[in-house]
Amino acid sequence: MSQEKSFQEAMAFRHACKVFDESKKISNEDILGILEAGRTSPSSFGMEAWKFLVITNDDLKAKLKPACWDQKQVTSCSHLVIILAGIDSLKPESGEVRKRFARRNMPVEKLEFYLGLYASHLEKTLASDENIYSWSVRQTYIAAGNMMTGAAVLGIDSCPIEGYEKEKVEEILGLDTSKYQLSVVLPFGYRLNEQSTQLRLPLEDVVEFIN
Repeated sequence: MSQEKSFQEAMAFRHACKVFDESKKISNEDILGILEAGRTSPSSFGMEAWKFLVITNDDLKAKLKPACWDQKQVTSCSHLVIILAGIDSLKPESGEVRKRFARRNMPVEKLEFYLGLYASHLEKTLASDENIYSWSVRQTYIAAGNMMTGAAVLGIDSCPIEGYEKEKVEEILGLDTSKYQLSVVLPFGYRLNEQSTQLRLPLEDVVEFIN
């Protein structure tokens, strides 16, 4: 069990870990806690249009590494989480949108109202798979952020990766890209080296209070 940190300590602890200690493995309890932070994250319209693939198989990690710009994090991490952005499930005709709204046990009239609102509000977004991906991938970043912070609270490191060849990674994973497409490659593990000094702009440069 990892030593838990306060939120502010976790934010200072978290960094893009470039090299993980391959001798250290995340416990089942801790990885499930990290995944739960992703699962319970907010999403637009409550659609939860994501999926998390958890890879511990060294051979598969090695196969993915060249498609991820040969980044060492992919093979040195304890758990490699592939975050996928949903496509088909966001289309009203899939039936999944209705299922998501229906979980709230609302009257039929209200359900139909929300389905109509969803379709009209997202008319342009739902016009193509490319547009849907652009929208759903943004939702996955909320989940990714929460997972990384959740990991940091447990003293576990991470490194979000966008440096990959999308089509190659999807091919290796055998994805049906009409249903899900690659969003983020997210390794988790324990740092091998000390963290470099965290560099951030001062608060006054990034925050403006409007009265």
